[in-house]
Amino acid sequence: MTLMEFLNQISLVSFIVLLLSSSTTILNPVNAAESCNFPAIFNLGASNSDTGGLGAAFGELKSPKSPNGETYFHRPSGRFSDGRIILDFIAESFGLPHVHSYLNSLGANYSQGANFATYSSTIRIPESIVPNGKFSPFSLGVQVAQLKDFIPNTKFIRSQGGIFATLMPKEEYFSKALYTFDIGQNDLTAGFVSKGLPHLVRASVPDIVNTFSAHIKDIYNLGARSFWIHNTGPIGCFPFILTTFKVTLKDRYGCSKPHNEVAQYFNQKLKEAVVQLRQELPQAAITYVDVYSIKYSFVSDPKKYGFEQPLVACCGNGGFYNFNNKVSCGGTMDNGNHVGACEKPSTRPIWDGIHYTEAANKIVFDQISSGAFTDPPIPLNMSCQRTNSSIRENLHHVKLNKQGFGLYHVT
Repeated sequence: MTLMEFLNQISLVSFIVLLLSSSTTILNPVNAAESCNFPAIFNLGASNSDTGGLGAAFGELKSPKSPNGETYFHRPSGRFSDGRIILDFIAESFGLPHVHSYLNSLGANYSQGANFATYSSTIRIPESIVPNGKFSPFSLGVQVAQLKDFIPNTKFIRSQGGIFATLMPKEEYFSKALYTFDIGQNDLTAGFVSKGLPHLVRASVPDIVNTFSAHIKDIYNLGARSFWIHNTGPIGCFPFILTTFKVTLKDRYGCSKPHNEVAQYFNQKLKEAVVQLRQELPQAAITYVDVYSIKYSFVSDPKKYGFEQPLVACCGNGGFYNFNNKVSCGGTMDNGNHVGACEKPSTRPIWDGIHYTEAANKIVFDQISSGAFTDPPIPLNMSCQRTNSSIRENLHHVKLNKQGFGLYHVT
């Protein structure tokens, strides 16, 4: 072997090593980045993530009563579930305390976040609000206004020192925190109640999503950079929908097909909005989270999760779906008895006809936190990475070369 041939072989080996090294970086962009260390969580949303907001605002009128909370907290905890909700599991995964409601100041510690969500909240301002109407007065715009007020007030309280200063988040937490969202379901429900026909509700979806995008931009302008956005679930599978509305067209699993189609359309427009937001807010890491698919699988394949009667509420009062609009879970019936829960909530996905059991919430969390149901497909603990919005796009352009050096194409 001549000296020139030897040097050429070394160059070829070096090239292959370099190519393999580069492909590893391209194929594993998440692994190359550091895990997120969120110091706080700020949540905005509706009842799926309410930890006591509307109950604090309206007391006995809207507080969830026993048996809510029986599985984990062993008492009503402001959550509409037998135990923990998805937000609780998100907080626990980062070693953070459960996020206290902004409206419930009694015993609250906001040093690692705050929750602005309330039961029956909507993205747009609702026409009918509690206490005389059906929906929360704390729509998303109001929650954003509360957050805007919260930030400078915490700074002032910290500057005063003392015990109250220790209960406030540090100033830098607002830019480093995870901002979570679960809202939009009630906008669709409000439309179904007022308009009746699902296709009329569908027509309002673009404006609902545009309003949501505008509020995301407002929060971004406050310094938020990491966004975790849930889509809406299969509302056509809720006992509430199946009992309240005359459903004539059902899918093979017994869910209302027209109502689910509206939910799917909302999710489609929301995903499109997220893509647009990534372009307009280049410093933000925005993750779209598909909870719809997981929740629908509770109905389409309940045995996979050990569930039974997936369309029947665990805590309810009579009827085919064990749901009564007049007397909800924990309420008092005409005979003086309280509406109780099924014997084993862990075997049911639906808790009260609208919300989910702790068992179902835990499964949803496990799935979405892995990145299997997110766009981009990254785990929760990597969702602060700014590059996450381009991971899928980067992988899409990686081609399998003729030599098979480990590069591949992702569809």
